[in-house]
Amino acid sequence: MTKYRIAWMPGDGIGNDVMDAARIVLDRLALDAEYVPADIGWEFWRREGDPLPPRTVDTLKTCDCALFAAITSKPKAEASAELAPELQGKGLVYRSPIVRLRQLFDLYVNLRPCRALKGNPLNYRDDIDLVVFRENTQGLYAGVEFHPLPGEVRAALEAHSDNMRAFDGITDEDIAVSCRIFTREGCRRIVRSAFEYARECDYPTVTLAEKPNVLRETSGLMVREARQVSLEFPGIELWETNVDAMAMWLVKNPQDYGVLVASNMFGDILSDLAAQLVGGLGFAASGNIGDSFAVFEPTHGSAPKYAGQYKVNPTAMLLAIKLMLDWLKETSLARALQQAIEQVIAEGDARTYDLGGKASTLEVARAVAERL
Repeated sequence: MTKYRIAWMPGDGIGNDVMDAARIVLDRLALDAEYVPADIGWEFWRREGDPLPPRTVDTLKTCDCALFAAITSKPKAEASAELAPELQGKGLVYRSPIVRLRQLFDLYVNLRPCRALKGNPLNYRDDIDLVVFRENTQGLYAGVEFHPLPGEVRAALEAHSDNMRAFDGITDEDIAVSCRIFTREGCRRIVRSAFEYARECDYPTVTLAEKPNVLRETSGLMVREARQVSLEFPGIELWETNVDAMAMWLVKNPQDYGVLVASNMFGDILSDLAAQLVGGLGFAASGNIGDSFAVFEPTHGSAPKYAGQYKVNPTAMLLAIKLMLDWLKETSLARALQQAIEQVIAEGDARTYDLGGKASTLEVARAVAERL
């Protein structure tokens, strides 16, 4: 009987390309695991009206964790237009399956390490070692949205906020609303996760990036809870900054920061900025982590124009495997994989096009496997 059941979700576009690379490395690692295929992606939206079919959710409930590669997402009107003819006009609305997974399994931590690897020609600086903790289930991505604005929702907003007067005379049809919803516990647990990581990995600071001077209630709640949580970690300093200033300081002095924590959308933006500092999305891995389940993925998207060409950089996918191994407490395997990836980058013999080389996705994976 195998030790782990891992859901296998290539998704769309280059998803199959990088998952093929992942399998080369996993087979070399000889991880004692069964890889369980699970349907997810744009084709299931087009054919079935659901990019995350119920059977996939059922499969995930039988697994220890999941590896996921890439998903295609399109705006509401374009998504509806691509539905199969028999599904048109049934009121189906596309919603990102990875966002749904985060909420269904309460994967409240989005962990985004961004560390410069020696020899990477795309590094902004060689001394960057950032980790972004992004709240993953609430905020503006909670999915509480309206268009047109329902009359009863508008009436409630007008009854409770004088600021709605700015929209007098504008029809409900001409107003769209997305709700930024925070909970006290949601703020506490993402900040506590950031501090626990900082303590475990010897980072001296945790930087909270929010906007409490403008978003007084939501960011204000996050700041207050972060200050309370920080009292539990006397050896680690809490820094506070506005998110716009944080973007500037990450470009100016990224080496000054270690662990960053932010709400859902702010964390999404900052983590992509931080990823570019260490080579771009080809190096950006992420873990969607809850208390008992996790989904690990690269963050580069589906890049459909490259699908099947095996030319994209698989490093982000391989680093996602490393995060998975850490989470499974397979520490020695995780360390060996990290070292092999770093060795391949430093040697520079197997480089994909983004690094100025000609190696294929699978050739890079084989180079990593050879060094394990």
